[in-house]
Amino acid sequence: MATLICRSTLCWNLLVGQRKVVCSTAASAVAACRSFQATRRVFAHEDATAKSICGEKKQNPVLKAPKGTHDVHPKQMAIRGKVFNIVEKCFKRHGAESIDTPVFELKEILTGKYGEDAKLIYDLKDQGGEHLSLRYDLTVPFTRYLAMNKISRIKRYQIAKVYRRDNPALGRYREFYQCDFDIAGHYDPMIPDAECLKIMYEILSELELGEFLIKVNDRRLLSGILTVCGIPESKFKTVCASIDKLDKVPWDKVRSEMIEEKEMRPEIVDRLGEYIKLNGDLSLIQQLSEEPLVSQNILAMEALNDFKLLHRYLEIFGVADKIVFDISLARGLDYYTGVIYEAVLLSDKTPQNHPIGIGSVAAGGRYDELVGMFDAKGRNVPCVGISIGIERIFSIAEKKAEESGEKIRTTETQVLVATAQPMHLEERMKLLTMLWNSGIKAEMLYKKNPKLLTQLHYCESAGIPLVAIIGDQEIKDGVVKLRDVATRAEVEVSKEHLAEEIKKRTS
Repeated sequence: MATLICRSTLCWNLLVGQRKVVCSTAASAVAACRSFQATRRVFAHEDATAKSICGEKKQNPVLKAPKGTHDVHPKQMAIRGKVFNIVEKCFKRHGAESIDTPVFELKEILTGKYGEDAKLIYDLKDQGGEHLSLRYDLTVPFTRYLAMNKISRIKRYQIAKVYRRDNPALGRYREFYQCDFDIAGHYDPMIPDAECLKIMYEILSELELGEFLIKVNDRRLLSGILTVCGIPESKFKTVCASIDKLDKVPWDKVRSEMIEEKEMRPEIVDRLGEYIKLNGDLSLIQQLSEEPLVSQNILAMEALNDFKLLHRYLEIFGVADKIVFDISLARGLDYYTGVIYEAVLLSDKTPQNHPIGIGSVAAGGRYDELVGMFDAKGRNVPCVGISIGIERIFSIAEKKAEESGEKIRTTETQVLVATAQPMHLEERMKLLTMLWNSGIKAEMLYKKNPKLLTQLHYCESAGIPLVAIIGDQEIKDGVVKLRDVATRAEVEVSKEHLAEEIKKRTS
């Protein structure tokens, strides 16, 4: 139906009458409309109850972001930009180069890599004969990339979105960013691992989120302990998945799960519990090295010897004070083979002076066999890396900014081109063009004759530091009045030197 132009009473009555004839089922709806606005809505087919000529109900769309996702507003984006900048600068400082991979992969690439978390993978419909899934993390696509391109050595970072069909919760989404740093290649033991922990330390320190600890364990040590406790190798993965829940649920619930759901004998579980509760510094490594059962397990001793070397390197890097060796750290993903770690932020301490973890904000570890799963000849490329839990960091940073009352700038505009007199639109546009061409971030109000006070208020609300003001005299003299918004101090600057002066003041 054509858009209505004439709104006279006669035309409205005629057209609504025609609608009554064509849409007989809508007669009651039209009759019920008592006001001009209601009648116009009915005529424009905005009433959700009326049927169209084809007999189908028109449904108004539900305006909401999909479950497990969210929109990000300008102030949030400004905070996120600062966080991303800190993370990316750190990655580059350590010599990483950037890559990108597709947002979806062949389903078979992702299958069998995530243990019990595989149920969270988003599967897509058959796309032209290819069964695809949205990427669950950035690690598996990275190792596929290495195998496909026959790359045996690289230090890379990637910042991109991943997807998990998880139950949404506070700070937990189905679509979210990951910031990954990985070192691939054959190197001497624990040197790349120590650098990954150093990067984690640097990022969390620079973000100033609060006190944090980095928990470290080794899958080889965990496997050795499971063995000496009498747990069959066939149940290692499922037991690790249960242990991995200890940061969310207490030991007694994990114990019940292992006994009732995973059919393990209580005495074995209790023996395991004695080890799982251990955590500490270098002295714990020495203690386990001398423990009669653990010292007889080759895998466990390999891990403990590497721990001693790792601790030495971390002391040199100046991060050992934030490291705690924690046997309960399991990292449920199947592909980890060696050192694993997780950084947690700490809340205020308890009366007993024990720190309380308030959530993981970074994690990672060594995965030496994942590339070999994709290589036709099974050739492995040892890898170790970290992933920054950027979404949780965003939430904390946004909350801190809100509580501090900090004014968040959502643009990077350096100067507003303004005028105190009417009829200078084209002169403002010419000056604006000159500034843009000089690399200056500048803007103006989209009005022919804006009031100067309005322009100054806009600068204050947007946080723009400078105003370039022109008028009849300034145009005649070839100068611009440059005003500092905060101090209200003004100086005259020639047009030729304006860009240079702005750069000097805003650098």
